[in-house]
Amino acid sequence: MEGLELIAFQIISSVGTARSCYIEAIQEAKKKNYDKAKELIEEGDKLFVEGHDAHAGLLQKEASGESSVTILILHAEDQLMSAEGFKIIAQELIDVYQRIDALEAGK
Repeated sequence: MEGLELIAFQIISSVGTARSCYIEAIQEAKKKNYDKAKELIEEGDKLFVEGHDAHAGLLQKEASGESSVTILILHAEDQLMSAEGFKIIAQELIDVYQRIDALEAGK
């Protein structure tokens, strides 16, 4: 495996793990483990940045005429976008769980 394939797999691996961190953060928030949820979001962010940086490298190659679009590259981009969406959802759900807990504590 070389070149574009390797970069595509770097993106898929990084952002796939990031997405898993975001999902796990939601599960931790549901259990009121907000510190752990925050850690998982931060861990996911680091992995997402790795994938995003690899993607930026692909864009640079494309701009210089070095690359071509493949199904694998399209899949990598799809995974990148999916992880970003999961992060947004995770942050919103964590906020909702915290608000519910605060309201329940006020009873």
